[in-house]
Amino acid sequence: MTLLNLHGRKTLPTRGQPWNELQVAMSDLRGDDPDWRYGPPLNVYYAGEDVLDVARRAYAMFICEDAMAPAAFPSLRRMQDDIIAISLSLLGGGDDAVGTMTSGGTESIMLAVRSAHRAFRARHPGVRRPHLLLPSSAHPAYDKAADLMGVDVVRVSIGGDYRASVDVLAQCISLETMMMVASAPSLPFGAIDPVEDIARLAREYEVWLHVDACIGGFLAPHVARFLPGLPRFDLSIPGVRSLSADLHKFGYAAKGASVLLYADAEDQEYQHFEYFDWPKGVYRTDTLSGTRPGGAVAAAWAVLHYLGESGYRALAQRVMHIRDRYIEGIERIPGLHLLGAPHLSVIAFGSDEYDIHLIGDAMQARGWPVGRLSNPAALHMTLTPGHDQSMDAYLSDLERAVHQRERGALRSQSRTVVAD
Repeated sequence: MTLLNLHGRKTLPTRGQPWNELQVAMSDLRGDDPDWRYGPPLNVYYAGEDVLDVARRAYAMFICEDAMAPAAFPSLRRMQDDIIAISLSLLGGGDDAVGTMTSGGTESIMLAVRSAHRAFRARHPGVRRPHLLLPSSAHPAYDKAADLMGVDVVRVSIGGDYRASVDVLAQCISLETMMMVASAPSLPFGAIDPVEDIARLAREYEVWLHVDACIGGFLAPHVARFLPGLPRFDLSIPGVRSLSADLHKFGYAAKGASVLLYADAEDQEYQHFEYFDWPKGVYRTDTLSGTRPGGAVAAAWAVLHYLGESGYRALAQRVMHIRDRYIEGIERIPGLHLLGAPHLSVIAFGSDEYDIHLIGDAMQARGWPVGRLSNPAALHMTLTPGHDQSMDAYLSDLERAVHQRERGALRSQSRTVVAD
């Protein structure tokens, strides 16, 4: 009897199935998934079987514990405190800096928006409709947060270098601006915004500045040790009030682990939610979620300590070497060019000669997951340690796809460009 009911609604089995059957069924379910260990992983940050095993074992040790209940599970409180302290040490936190663990970058961003919104309301109660001021390259999580909180979003154009334009931001800032945003780096283009310049603007107008370092937060500090000139973006910059960074990206932790950091502990007070008029007593949470998996905390803590500074630096060197080789391979192919000058391992490339999405279609037909940009049209990759396994094959297929286009062998297809 198959467990895969692909037609009609699945119902709870009358009798339970043994694990060996379930394992076979789940293996069948993911049969069409890319092999993220040896293929081109999308949204998978694979640092090797040893790191994966540490995360898996640590997660399993705390699979039933609730990170919302520090009184019941003080071990998780201690691990979270360690994680925040390590994160602050990497990302410029001073003596007054604090932080919170969250489930991911979107939750971290939403909590930062909540804090900025409440701080703005406290200072400017008469402003009816405050807004976020964002470069067009900023993540849509800000729009999600604004939609939920009833505030507006003003998105502005970026510069020709695919970074936020300080001049454009300065032209658009107003008394209704409750928050500005910078990315380190932006997900579409891989460029770190000029945070120091934006922070000066934020100080001048007394506007909250949040830095979205969800991708780069646990990569850039290690890259900066061997690659001088990386733009600064962390909490040590006056005017940066909050910063988010994902442990489950280049921290190589299990999914469900991010941090939201504040330069000043007073700003974190705006994040908390409290409800007093409940028969069960006071209800207080620091995050959007209530119950939180203890396993995600334990896995993040274990991986941070397993890799240590030397392990992260070695992985960062490997990632940047992979990036450089991909860039060299792409730029050797006639008709293709890189968009801007990516600072870390997010890259995008397009073409002035071909419809780049036809090239993407050809790559997809060869079995490659394809990230796409719509404006400007481009193909997009976040390079991780796992990409070295497939680099030569990818670049070879990319060159073949371009040659197909030169011969007119590619046909236009209907497609929707979505975020990867």
